[in-house]
Amino acid sequence: SVCCFVLCDGVGLSYRGDFAARYLGSSLLDWMEQRQDLSANQLREYLERLAGAATEELDRQPLDHESGLMRSVLEDKRRQGSQSMYICGKIELPKRGTRGRLRLAWQGDSRLRLWNGTEEISELFDHTFSTAERWSTSRGPIGGKPHWYERSIPADMPMRLQVYTDGLSDLDPIREPVPDEQIQVLLDASHTGGLDDDAAFIELQW
Repeated sequence: SVCCFVLCDGVGLSYRGDFAARYLGSSLLDWMEQRQDLSANQLREYLERLAGAATEELDRQPLDHESGLMRSVLEDKRRQGSQSMYICGKIELPKRGTRGRLRLAWQGDSRLRLWNGTEEISELFDHTFSTAERWSTSRGPIGGKPHWYERSIPADMPMRLQVYTDGLSDLDPIREPVPDEQIQVLLDASHTGGLDDDAAFIELQW
């Protein structure tokens, strides 16, 4: 009756964006699964604290000499930190006699879309997606506080939630559910670079 998820997109221009995506993703998922109550302030404080531990772990990683950059340049980039955009959420389904609860948080330009039945209500999130916002191992949340959305889930309201990275922007105008095989076609398409591109997709229905 409870589902937690995290979608992360490492920032390529930062140092080892793949590190930030993996570290943030696993840490956020553990944190949400362990906590009964979540709030915007608790999330912001956690992401700020997480930066210190992430920096220590990043410093223990070997420098990536394959980039061809001088060691001093790599060390400077590492000090500036590894960065990732993210969307995370926790869904608690209704129980007998009580409503459920949906909590979502995000920073960056990955897509977040929500439907009440067949009606898309994603306009609630308009103007909240920006490439200037992300999480950094050196600074925590940057570009502003994490965006936060919270609502109750009625027992008689079917809902659908869709999140995906900008590598699947072809989905933006599509309103209907997309079969898994069609998602795979997009992932394999030549213009996205296939599965090597930063394309990730999660869809949940209840």
